[in-house]
Amino acid sequence: MSARKPRSVANPLESATTTPSERILKECHTLYVDGENGLVKIASSLGVLLLPPRKKVTVMIMGNHSAGKSSFINWYVEEHIQKTGVAIETQGFTFITSGRKRESLTGNATLHLYPHFRPLLEFKGVMDYLSAEISTSKQKKFSLVTFVDTPGLVDGDMVYPFNVNSAITWLGEQADLIFVFFDPMGQALCKRTLNIVEKLSEKCGDKLLFYLSKADEAGKETDRQRVMMQIVQELCRRPGLNKCGFEMPTIYIPNPQKPSRCVNMIDGVCQTIEKTINQAVQKTLDQLEKDCDLICSTISSRLAQDRADVTNSKQVRLHSFLCGALGVFLPLLFILSFVVSTFSKEQLDELLGEGPAQTLTIFSGVVIYLWDLIPEDGQVVFVIIFGAFCYLLLYLAKYFAGQRNETLTKKEKRVMTEYNDYIQDIVKTKKGKLYEWYLQQCAEEYDL
Repeated sequence: MSARKPRSVANPLESATTTPSERILKECHTLYVDGENGLVKIASSLGVLLLPPRKKVTVMIMGNHSAGKSSFINWYVEEHIQKTGVAIETQGFTFITSGRKRESLTGNATLHLYPHFRPLLEFKGVMDYLSAEISTSKQKKFSLVTFVDTPGLVDGDMVYPFNVNSAITWLGEQADLIFVFFDPMGQALCKRTLNIVEKLSEKCGDKLLFYLSKADEAGKETDRQRVMMQIVQELCRRPGLNKCGFEMPTIYIPNPQKPSRCVNMIDGVCQTIEKTINQAVQKTLDQLEKDCDLICSTISSRLAQDRADVTNSKQVRLHSFLCGALGVFLPLLFILSFVVSTFSKEQLDELLGEGPAQTLTIFSGVVIYLWDLIPEDGQVVFVIIFGAFCYLLLYLAKYFAGQRNETLTKKEKRVMTEYNDYIQDIVKTKKGKLYEWYLQQCAEEYDL
């Protein structure tokens, strides 16, 4: 398919500064959303719904208020984006992502940036509490991560302007990772937090990761152990959270001016995010292969079905033609026979010629002979039955004509063949090269 070629990189400098994973996810996304021959457009023309893969992983952070959620995001990004403090600073949902320009977006603009989160509109009141912060930071793996900072959770008389439990649960189902931060300073056993965590554990327990945040503020080691025991005991009381292999690493924001002997596993959080990114790359490449196979199989089945429809249409067309021809020919022959019988042989020879006149005379003679065999009192009934039979033939002709299935035009078949060739020759080849390149970044050449 000479007219369809992969698009070249528009900005070589940008390509040089992006990470391999970022480039792979971006190129896979482009294969889906390309305006001319993207997989989403091709699939849509075949009646197949495809969703383009995300270019970033989504990490949702939840916990009680003042649990260090915003502080962790600021530390990871290495930029003061989110407000931090003891009070409830985050009252809504904030999406923190990387971009080319520092910008703050409100609810409507946020949903335009993240259209797959548009179902959040079903939660009354949440629109006014949606925002997005775009940062130019390239620290760590931030270029491949979208953080979702959730409202600080508290018990008691606190009234939220929307159904916070359902909204967080829905967002957690869409996220790739869910970090649950427990604050050791008295709010770790917030029932609202535990209720949401228990509900998320039922639907997406493999995404949940628990952390004891601000561990350096918990006092001595014995105090930290006591807090962790209390949290574990409370979690184990809930059947949905009482699982083996439970882990809750201690983390805190490192401060060179305030050294602490507490073990800080915050680097492990970064490794978890990086591992999820690598898994997202593999899943995206695998999904690209599956979607290509789905489109190709759909095209093959459509073309095979079209061939069957063409064969069926030929048979139906033949049946329709025979019934229609008989439905018109028989009554014409019947009427014409009586008309011919009024002419002499010499008159017919003069009008039609000797050959056609002789043929017409033979047919009309057969009809007149059969008509004379019918008793006079039964001739009217015969005419009625004969007319009904001819009408039935015409009805069958129309019925068979309506049974023909619509077949593909030559243009449609050519386009489908071009799509199939494009996917086989370009998309799958591109996918193979991306996978090979990704593996080369993970292992030495001699290991492959």
